[in-house]
Amino acid sequence: MATLQAATTSTGAIVSDPQAVRELFESYCFGTLDWEVTEDGELTIWGYDDFEVYEARENGLPDYEGGIVTHAFLRELADHLEADEELDIQTAGFTKCRFPVLAKRYVVRDGEVLHADLSSPDPIDE
Repeated sequence: MATLQAATTSTGAIVSDPQAVRELFESYCFGTLDWEVTEDGELTIWGYDDFEVYEARENGLPDYEGGIVTHAFLRELADHLEADEELDIQTAGFTKCRFPVLAKRYVVRDGEVLHADLSSPDPIDE
């Protein structure tokens, strides 16, 4: 059995209501990723896992049957970022030497969520 080896990290972003953001994070599951909201309201995410978000069941375990809800979670989080703040979350990983490698990025800013990965190559200009 092949095991995904991934790392995720984010920039820090200031949130408008630290307690509300803590409660939001506690209602979701992030695998083995860690997150922190400081008393000053700076949010960061990091760890050795893929950035995938699941809703949490009443017992605190991930609701795998409900599927991945990463985009919905980030849209909800976008409402809590201070004006002019940007949260940039990046994940890179691999499963042995198999194709493709995992690389994705989420940027949350100005109330919107942007996503990028390696799925759509663009031509190189001469």
